[in-house]
Amino acid sequence: MKLILDLLQGAGVASATGVRPFLPPLVYGLLATDDLGVDFDGTAFSFLEAPWFLVLLGVLLVVTVLVRSRFESGPGERVLVAAAVVLGALQGAATLDDRFDVWWPGLIVGAVFAALGARVASDLLARVRRRLDADAAGALFLYAEAFALVLVGLSVLFPPLALLGIGLLVFLLLGGRRREGEKYAGLRILR
Repeated sequence: MKLILDLLQGAGVASATGVRPFLPPLVYGLLATDDLGVDFDGTAFSFLEAPWFLVLLGVLLVVTVLVRSRFESGPGERVLVAAAVVLGALQGAATLDDRFDVWWPGLIVGAVFAALGARVASDLLARVRRRLDADAAGALFLYAEAFALVLVGLSVLFPPLALLGIGLLVFLLLGGRRREGEKYAGLRILR
């Protein structure tokens, strides 16, 4: 049972990291420093709660917020996705290494769910951004950060709730794919 809860926790945190790559690992590391729901002391992943790593994540978070327009598409977005997958894999492995000797399945779970979160966030934000004016579109990242923050908090403090966040991501992914297949009919003028 503990293995399932740890896998859920790792999957939820990694999904949140896929949505926004730096805030969830920062919160996860801060929770680990106080041993709230997770503890990396004595593991191969203890650096995830080290002050230098948390400061690095904080700096990266601030940089991506300040120059977010460069990270919303193209090469910048690919860099953020790669960072999210790597961080998600590390978090998934660290979650298992906290209680178990075998941590490598967490690498796979973390990478897969971080990629899921990144794909859904990228597709959804791109679709919504096209429909909004510039001011409203500029605030979209705040919604993504808030969702990621809530998902990481719930996943750490009560791992079964990670299923709700992951389920929502899957629903959004499937809904977006369904809309891509539909042809936009537009307005028809009746004479």
